[in-house]
Amino acid sequence: MNENRKKIETSPYKGVRDFYPEDWFIEKYIFSVWHQTAERFGYSEYSSSPLEPAELYRAKSGEELVSEQTYTFTDRGGREVTLRPEMTPTLARMIAAKRRELTFPLRWFSIQNIFRYEQPQKGRLREHFQLNTDIFGVLGLEAEVEIISLASAILKNFGALDADFEIKINSKKLLEDLFVSFSISAEQAKKLSQILDKKEKIGRDVYEASVKDLLGGKAGEVIYTLDVNDRLRERIEGTSSMKNMEELVSRLEAVGVRNLSFTPTLTRGFEYYTDIVFEVFDTDPANRRALLGGGRYDNLLEIFGADPIPAIGFGFGDVTLKDFLAGRKLLPEYHAGAALYLCRAGDTAYEELVRFADRLRKAGLGVTLDLSGKKVGDQIKIADRLRISFVLCFGEEEIKSKKYRVKNLKSGEEKILREEEISEFIRSYS
Repeated sequence: MNENRKKIETSPYKGVRDFYPEDWFIEKYIFSVWHQTAERFGYSEYSSSPLEPAELYRAKSGEELVSEQTYTFTDRGGREVTLRPEMTPTLARMIAAKRRELTFPLRWFSIQNIFRYEQPQKGRLREHFQLNTDIFGVLGLEAEVEIISLASAILKNFGALDADFEIKINSKKLLEDLFVSFSISAEQAKKLSQILDKKEKIGRDVYEASVKDLLGGKAGEVIYTLDVNDRLRERIEGTSSMKNMEELVSRLEAVGVRNLSFTPTLTRGFEYYTDIVFEVFDTDPANRRALLGGGRYDNLLEIFGADPIPAIGFGFGDVTLKDFLAGRKLLPEYHAGAALYLCRAGDTAYEELVRFADRLRKAGLGVTLDLSGKKVGDQIKIADRLRISFVLCFGEEEIKSKKYRVKNLKSGEEKILREEEISEFIRSYS
């Protein structure tokens, strides 16, 4: 080997992850709960390429996202391409392309990887997997009730309790009505929404100072009104946006979603949301952060020159979810794909071992054969390190007697069984 040759790092690219079997086991579990819950709510799964024209994100989110937060490059054909930083624009493009062939209301979901060039930190990486669920074609609050109920059901299907998470909700139209009541101009309203979006990151003092710089003498009353829900309700009582919010809360509570918090400072950027927005927060003080978020975006198809279709949805990332589940000890214990490790005893012909394993597999059992050639005691140690729950030592004695000693490595229990009993015995532990 050339001593001057630079050693290639074994670490993954900064901000992304390798998934070893134990890690991928957890990912697959997360995907399975996402998938099963969405399908039980009647959602159909879709997929797409991670590559999109960069202009798609410029049209939807602006130049800043493309130039500062995405992986964008020029391909060999001179086209500017972006690794998707979110799924909603892709979904909107797909709907716009075949809207005349689709049946509405439309319920779709996807589990895809997302790429953003950000500073890696707790709960935020440069690549992560994300569940996206969306409803197209429903203008009424029925869509909000269903999509928020789905988000709640997903967390409960992971074993979470109502006390473990809080659903914060707000409305863009409600804030617009509030700003009008204070005679805040459209330009000021946009800047104030941006300040509200950063409120938790910049801290209380900077938040209040920023509002005062923007609004001058009326800032104090605006801040107080945003802080005190009863004052806000009095300020815009009777508006359609306030009535809509109260009705949404009432409907959600009626279907059992009660861990709600009306949060007037929640904006989620308001870049393309048209009304209701929501985020689900972990209530653990050690991990007080958003787990998922979404809202209504009725006008997104307009960037494709298509007539608008009412839509609402949310995105749910795997990184914050994993922290949430780990903090509450809700992650499953890893186990190998195979349930049984077949040890090879003595000089037993390998072909005999293969035929025996094949019969067990046809009976529905996951079986791993020893290929080490080591002593039986060492083979059992290998099975234990691989976290395979059961071992069976197969040799001339077993071939003659047609009786097999199966050992549970977790409990130490052993049982002598006929071949036709092995599969059922092992499956009884699952």
